[in-house]
Amino acid sequence: MAVHVKRGDTVQIIAGDHKGATGRVLHVYLDKQVVVVQGQNVAKRHVRPSRRNPQGGRISVEQPIHISNVLPVNPKSGKGSRVRYQQSQGGAKKRLASDGTEIGTVRKAK
Repeated sequence: MAVHVKRGDTVQIIAGDHKGATGRVLHVYLDKQVVVVQGQNVAKRHVRPSRRNPQGGRISVEQPIHISNVLPVNPKSGKGSRVRYQQSQGGAKKRLASDGTEIGTVRKAK
């Protein structure tokens, strides 16, 4: 399934407790239709001592946000915008913001 965001994109959250905040996408889970945004929707998790975390205690973990609640940030305006796709004659497919600014390439030309 095609989605409007991918890992590494800078996105703006448009709904929920963190509305208006921006961050980088760390993970996209297509089966659950959620994304994990760096530094947003953070919860505390209690962990036991282990080799990875010898002290144990409470750690901060980013929780997923539904994919419909984020928009890619337009590099020109710095705000979230809807995405449209454009395919060139050579077969390259690009993601464009609603004003025509290129956000990224989906598929390179063959």
